Amino acid sequence: MMTRNYTTLRLIFSLVVLGVVGRAAARAADVSALVVETQLRHGALPHRIDAYGVVAADPAVEQAVMAPVAASVRAIEVRLGQNVVKGAPLIELAPSPATSARYAQAQSALRAALAGEARTKALVGQYLATRQDLANAQKVVQDARANLDALRAVGAGGARTLRAPFAATVTMLSTRVGSLVQEGAPLLTIAPPASLVLRVGVTPADAAQIRLGAPAALTPVSGAAGAPLSGHVVMRGAVVDPSTGLVPVEISLPPNQLFPGETVRAAITARTVSGIIVPHAALLLDTKGRPYVVQAPHGRARLVPVEVLNSDQGQDVIKGPLDPKAPIVLAGNYQLKAGMRVRVASSSSVAGPR
Repeated sequence: MMTRNYTTLRLIFSLVVLGVVGRAAARAADVSALVVETQLRHGALPHRIDAYGVVAADPAVEQAVMAPVAASVRAIEVRLGQNVVKGAPLIELAPSPATSARYAQAQSALRAALAGEARTKALVGQYLATRQDLANAQKVVQDARANLDALRAVGAGGARTLRAPFAATVTMLSTRVGSLVQEGAPLLTIAPPASLVLRVGVTPADAAQIRLGAPAALTPVSGAAGAPLSGHVVMRGAVVDPSTGLVPVEISLPPNQLFPGETVRAAITARTVSGIIVPHAALLLDTKGRPYVVQAPHGRARLVPVEVLNSDQGQDVIKGPLDPKAPIVLAGNYQLKAGMRVRVASSSSVAGPR
């Protein structure tokens, strides 16, 4: 009798538990989340390569001003970065003691040659020298005069001011007042004002994607906020710079916007990537760090694994087994589980700026 009663009680308890679980499951099935949806949109985003570099003169047109003879620097008439007109004074040189001695020797050699020529002419008149002797003496005079003229032309005879051969910007100063410089020593470097370029370095993998003429958006690192400047790739190196491990790239600059030595960020558009474009907020990561999005076909959440092909300015290009007719959950997606019912707060037909 006791056993039958115990069995009956167990049966009643099991029925009660099943009823509670059933009601809980029913309530769980009715759980919903308020979300914002957006429709799928096909399109393309630019794939940009970011690089930082320094504004400098284009080496193809940059020109060094060198000391024509050994000299001392008497005065420097310009400053680094200064714009000068054609013919403007750049630097004043005075001949060094060695140059002055060479000039004095050249003067003395010419005087001696002229005296020798005069003596030879007198001897020819007395039939004591031949015409060939006179020709030789005249040759000595010519050589001595040419040597003296050459020294005079480069300023060996006194102070000389070197002037700008064209309208230019001073891009480098390599000396200072009072310095003794040798013949051929660089004194300063100039370049046409419109010849500045941005020199950056990129990895070999990125360099392989960059083509000549590729557009670039330029933003000064220390400048005020504003619209980026526009440039394009004018040179992409074909070797790796051993000092940096990067491939050099040069980008054109708009005139009169940036200064030599200024640091600039360049976003180079290497190519465009096509696919489904979604706002970055639509992307989620699972427990293993893999990206997915949530679609809501027929009002039920569906978790779809995707591959991110490209990202740009808050948007992503993705691909995956997406339902082309189902919207993507944009806001509230983080709280959804597979199969969960969704309630749409608002809807947008545009995933982002086109």
